[in-house]
Amino acid sequence: MKIPIYQVDAFTNKIFGGNPAAVCILEKWIDDTILQDIAAENNLSETAFLVQKEKGLYDLRWFTPTIEVDLCGHATLATAFVIFNFMNINLESVRFETKSGELKVEKSGELLSMNFPSRNPLPFQATDILINALGLQPKEVLKSRDLFVVYDNESQIKSLNPNYELLKEMKDFLGIIVTAPGEGYDFCSRFFAPNAGILEDPVTGSAHCSLIPYWSKRLGKKNLHAFQLSQRKGEVFCEDLSDRVKISGHAVLFLEGYISI
Repeated sequence: MKIPIYQVDAFTNKIFGGNPAAVCILEKWIDDTILQDIAAENNLSETAFLVQKEKGLYDLRWFTPTIEVDLCGHATLATAFVIFNFMNINLESVRFETKSGELKVEKSGELLSMNFPSRNPLPFQATDILINALGLQPKEVLKSRDLFVVYDNESQIKSLNPNYELLKEMKDFLGIIVTAPGEGYDFCSRFFAPNAGILEDPVTGSAHCSLIPYWSKRLGKKNLHAFQLSQRKGEVFCEDLSDRVKISGHAVLFLEGYISI
């Protein structure tokens, strides 16, 4: 069996930046163990698998090297980039049926905009394990799908050097978002998910489902400009749509080829 594969850097307009995702095009669904093995072999934070249902509509699933996840932003952006540039260049929008419901991505020039669910974070009591794992007392801790940890400034976000073994004890959450006001833009973040096989994710679209409503309310504005401060760094253009969020970014192709299994 030969499976077409693309590797795309998402949330960047420069190669070797943003977050790399693999996109695998299937004619029909194959066994989940094979999907997980492919994702492990790719060893990227996410591999996306898609099956076309009709023109402009696809089933979409995402796997880390160790688990399937319910929502992934950068791999959705990467998948839409592949569809718009290699599969159907006449499309201006595409819909995906996923574990998080229907998701839509629209193309506006080089910018791709994803319509995702909003996940407003709720107050949560910080634990000693969390504080010790991050090594720095937070200003505020909340929760959504992920733990949501707020600091005072960008320098604190950059300085974090987590103890990943301690973070693994936070088993009730997929990952840990850390965030603070940005310097010259609205907000910054980083994302750690050792229990999902990802120590630090370079740019996490799904984390912005919680980041956008939080910062929109705190800053009193609907349109936001954000950076994720991993080593690769990524730029995210955001809009709060009340019960939904718009997450936009660029993407660039790194690789195309075939998987042989």
